[in-house]
Amino acid sequence: MPDLYIPLFTPPPAQDSPALWFAFQRTSIMVQNPDAPALPCCATLGDHGIAPVRSHYLGLLGERHCYAAEVDEAHPLPAGWSALGLRDLFGLVDDTVAALSGRAFQLIEWERNHQFCSRCGTPMQPRTDERARACPACRFTSYPPVSPAVMVLITRGRELLLARKAIWPAGRYSAIAGFVEPGEMLEDTVARETREEVGVEVGKLHYFGSQPWPFPHSLMVAFIAEYSGGAVRPDGVEIEEATWFDVEALPHLPPSISISRRLITTVAASLAQQYPRP
Repeated sequence: MPDLYIPLFTPPPAQDSPALWFAFQRTSIMVQNPDAPALPCCATLGDHGIAPVRSHYLGLLGERHCYAAEVDEAHPLPAGWSALGLRDLFGLVDDTVAALSGRAFQLIEWERNHQFCSRCGTPMQPRTDERARACPACRFTSYPPVSPAVMVLITRGRELLLARKAIWPAGRYSAIAGFVEPGEMLEDTVARETREEVGVEVGKLHYFGSQPWPFPHSLMVAFIAEYSGGAVRPDGVEIEEATWFDVEALPHLPPSISISRRLITTVAASLAQQYPRP
């Protein structure tokens, strides 16, 4: 059973026991033993000659304290260490550590991008009572941003409507997705995105699940919807191609770490049972 993660804000009074460090050089995370990547476990990164630019306490993973840190990108890596892209790490560690890596990256990125007040330009200061940065001049407060987005898998009998973007690897398809606009309910976003990107209408919307996604700071909310009308017409901007696929003849799908893969494979298995081949 994986260790339970307990999010906390206030660090322990003494940082003297081995802790798990999610240390980043820009968008790359530092790991030990690149052949079998492991996150650094030490009391402080100073044990390895590293002085972080900034750090955040994340909480407890099992009985181990966890920290996020930013390291100057020019700092040489200790012997035996390497830097991996965050997406690359996701496929090599368990889901809890992957999620924590995303949380750590978002906090570091937020602080890096909010050094000064967006209202008056005064240097921001961290608050001690919550995860926030406050302006001492105008009292404006900045919190780590979360951008909600929806994903919808459209079904028609035993078929799934999947789409691909031109920037994706050849042959990869996924569900429709897009960001929520100001003033929209999630249901409104589902209807708008499917209409804009592939030209179809949907009905009977069902919630599937959600996943934080740190590229850059999204919360993906996934739905299942039944097709209700319209011809499939890719917009040619966001979507290069969209096609109906039988649940037993699916194309290349996103990696298993993403909620899109779990959404598609779960629904496909359910529809295969519900609509058996004659």
